[in-house]
Amino acid sequence: MIARAASLALGIALPATVLAGAQIYEPLAAEVRAGLQASIADRPAPQHGFKNSGAAVDWLTEMSHRLEKRMPNFDSRVEFLRTIHFEAVRARLDPQLVLAVIQVESNFRKYAVSRSGARGYMQVMPFWVGLIGRPGDNLFNLRNNLRYGCVILKYYIDTEKGNLHRALGRYNGSLGRSDYSNMVIGAWRSTWSYQGSLTRAPTEPRTHAALDFTSDGMPPPLPATARAQGSGFRSRWLRTAA
Repeated sequence: MIARAASLALGIALPATVLAGAQIYEPLAAEVRAGLQASIADRPAPQHGFKNSGAAVDWLTEMSHRLEKRMPNFDSRVEFLRTIHFEAVRARLDPQLVLAVIQVESNFRKYAVSRSGARGYMQVMPFWVGLIGRPGDNLFNLRNNLRYGCVILKYYIDTEKGNLHRALGRYNGSLGRSDYSNMVIGAWRSTWSYQGSLTRAPTEPRTHAALDFTSDGMPPPLPATARAQGSGFRSRWLRTAA
């Protein structure tokens, strides 16, 4: 109990099996379902969802460094982070919040399955595939999982009129209890806090940021945060940015 309390205070995720819940099936009005279906519909992903490539390099470098111990493979890590950023901003969520949800839900395990059957990084319940998606959608697919998770989380935030504690409770199937939402918000404010020009972590967390989707092609000279990683990071970034 002492260790659990300490983890809550620091915003550190316990193993997913401890607090993993399940989104609860709720009948949806026809217009709500249509809106969610439109959000899930596939669209080609751009090179990245940042205003410019300099911001992309800064964010990817910083987040890659933080995620390296949990996800050692560089190429997989960059693909994962790019997809998170694109899907989060597409759903009008802070990517840092999405990273915090994934930390608490699955601890970045792609094939995590909870006792209730929730799947993948964002622990999405399979009933959502039939409710708002397509029967063939694989929830262990990186982009499918993150798209469903982000759309569902945004739906709950809208349903709760911006009350993040209640929205997170709905997402986890633990509405009325505070352990889960406290852990996610704690991880958002500490582990994944980022003060860059696009994805900030203000004192009072925001549920979304108004960002546009433009790209100016190849990245500019590597910023100081990336130069500190050495020439190896530069060459790998240029390869993945192509």
